[in-house]
Amino acid sequence: QVQLVESGGGLVQAGGSLRLSCAASERTFSRYTVAWFRQAPGKEREFVAAISWSDSSTKYADSVKGRFTISRDNAKNTVYLQMNSLKPEDTAVYYCAARASYYMRDTTTGYDYWGQGTQVTVSS
Repeated sequence: QVQLVESGGGLVQAGGSLRLSCAASERTFSRYTVAWFRQAPGKEREFVAAISWSDSSTKYADSVKGRFTISRDNAKNTVYLQMNSLKPEDTAVYYCAARASYYMRDTTTGYDYWGQGTQVTVSS
């Protein structure tokens, strides 16, 4: 059972930056593909970015391409989401998710383990 803990959320002005972290309890975390999803009030949870376990291939939602960067430090069992040029529409609870597979998925059903989420609020 993999436990995921997100951190790094907060309140930031539009145009600002935040870095989210997802720390895992599993010592074989390097064998997991990890993704970030987000959920705004009244909306469905949506895919943001993913990183594979083997070659650190990445995938992004069109809405964040060029602004967000996902990366991982397997030695620290941690995945990061660097968020730059933040917009008010990026406001949401951000969730980290993991699956024991090389293949990245952009749907919530593709992931087996989830964190509790961290709130990101971008003011205009």
